[in-house]
Amino acid sequence: MDSMQRIRTAAETVEKAIGKAEIAVILGSGLGDFGNDLTDAKEISYADIPGFPLSTVQGHAGKLIAGTLNGKRVMMMSGRFHSYEGHSMEDVTLPIRVMALLGVKKLIVTNAAGGVNTAFSAGCLMMITDFINLAGKNPLVGENLSFFGPRFPDMSRAYTPELQSLARESAKNLGIRLEEGVYCWMSGPCYETPAEIRMVRILGADAVGMSTVPETIVAAHSGIQVLGVSCITNMAAGVLDQPINHEEVMEMGRRVRNDFAALLTDVIGKM
Repeated sequence: MDSMQRIRTAAETVEKAIGKAEIAVILGSGLGDFGNDLTDAKEISYADIPGFPLSTVQGHAGKLIAGTLNGKRVMMMSGRFHSYEGHSMEDVTLPIRVMALLGVKKLIVTNAAGGVNTAFSAGCLMMITDFINLAGKNPLVGENLSFFGPRFPDMSRAYTPELQSLARESAKNLGIRLEEGVYCWMSGPCYETPAEIRMVRILGADAVGMSTVPETIVAAHSGIQVLGVSCITNMAAGVLDQPINHEEVMEMGRRVRNDFAALLTDVIGKM
């Protein structure tokens, strides 16, 4: 099965099960229960979608959900795929291609990230204004799927300025502190070393994580507008004199869930 046939087969299965949507959200670690906020929701497990890999990380449920939120038809991806799980870049970004075929025009991509900017604190939200790719991978390597976009896509507006303006407005109205900064993608699965964090800070990164960038690249290639928001669940290695573990990342994601959900819900209503 070639790439386009694989994407179309998956899209047809998803459409029959849960329908289409113009807005989509990818839910990061600790944020998966946001899908419960949808009304008239339908869902499909990744295991029931032909060609879909399975998410193996704690906090990633592994299903697509579609329903209504703040008057808009929304599709949510509860559980993403990471290259550190052994998935290819094609697998990691397959859901984005499927979303594009199902009519998604705007994508909110969320994640749990480590704070590199020492002015940040654990528990704050950061709107992503740009990215740095230090993973040594790119999801567009290989045959270009010209149906979606050009061979050499522009990434100067990978995160859509108009959607960023909506997020700033929503955060101000809700009284939510919304930091802004550059997200650096590193492959994982080990957390970064203090030396690596010093390096990415010099390069201009404000947060670091193990996802989001490949999805952003493919969404931009597909003509989808993107808003990125990180939950700074911990300060990155070397910022504080303490170890980092996934359980604490998950717990912080749960603690800020209400602010995060309020912000996303208000932004979606403005789209």
